Amino acid sequence: MKIALIGYGKMGKAIEQIALSKGHEIVLKIDINNAADFNAANLAKADVAIEFTGPHSAFDNVMKCLELGVPVVCGSTGWLEKWDTVKASCEQTNGALVYASNYSIGVNLFFELNKYLGTLMEGHPEYNVLMEEIHHTEKKDAPSGTAITLAEQVLAAISRKKHWVNETAATPDQLEIISKRIDPAPGTHTIKYTSAVDDIEITHTAHSRIGFAGGAVLAAEFLKGKKGIYHMKNVLGL
Repeated sequence: MKIALIGYGKMGKAIEQIALSKGHEIVLKIDINNAADFNAANLAKADVAIEFTGPHSAFDNVMKCLELGVPVVCGSTGWLEKWDTVKASCEQTNGALVYASNYSIGVNLFFELNKYLGTLMEGHPEYNVLMEEIHHTEKKDAPSGTAITLAEQVLAAISRKKHWVNETAATPDQLEIISKRIDPAPGTHTIKYTSAVDDIEITHTAHSRIGFAGGAVLAAEFLKGKKGIYHMKNVLGL
């Protein structure tokens, strides 16, 4: 499979390493130093693009791939206020897109665990629930996209929580998310249910970027030849 890497930072390089080890070819690598090479002629060489940049460029990058007919795997977070526009473009162009806030296989299993625990805890109002996420200092958005996904799952399950806040909760109906930026942490997410008698806590800790990169390549393999919008739940058959 021929892959275009849109974003060639630490994640892009980790994705390249995994892709090459699986016999794929990298036909295009785009970063801030060669943005002009991100064009129709060069994208046409690729079977799929993998986009890992940042919240300020991801939307335009994804739209460009869809408009040029290149299936795209996007792992950038912090831009989902424009999701409806991307969804409409994908439908209009009969394109293909995988989006996930986190491509780690372990994190996506963790998502399922979080949803199930939330359904168990809904009937136990004596437990408060709060969250913490830790990332490296280069992480541009807070809370992380993964933390937001986890928070939305908790809100869907726990009716006594109405919305999340990225600070200490001021009222009982707020779901507290504390974001910490500490090097060299690649990512830790914790959901904690606490009561007067005991605590229940689940945590996912990433040891390196390899897990995220491997999942992104798996998503690219899954997307080849498909049309429509998919998520890691589809890729993993969950």
